[in-house]
Amino acid sequence: MTVITTHVLDTSLGKPAASVPVVLSVREGAGYRELARGVTDADGRVRRFEPEPLLGVGAYSLTFETSDYFRADSRAAFFQRVTLEFFVADESQHYHVPLLLSPFGYTTYRGS
Repeated sequence: MTVITTHVLDTSLGKPAASVPVVLSVREGAGYRELARGVTDADGRVRRFEPEPLLGVGAYSLTFETSDYFRADSRAAFFQRVTLEFFVADESQHYHVPLLLSPFGYTTYRGS
């Protein structure tokens, strides 16, 4: 079974980004349907989405509600949310999708 995890690091502060809401969605036709939600813990990680989704080969997205995170710390942010689209090609793999975040930019990669 495919497992998707994520973590968010605030590169402007050099620390994990806690309390960032994250939505996991699956592509269906021309759009996406929400499957599950999570919130980053004190270490900036979503280790499990609720409800725990059954995932297979297909296109997915993770949407990070970054405006909530920056607003809670009274910081302005250019990007209000970040959506990352990716493809699961092998159901037996663990897909870890980190987000490196600052108020005015972000980057990502496939982690382990």
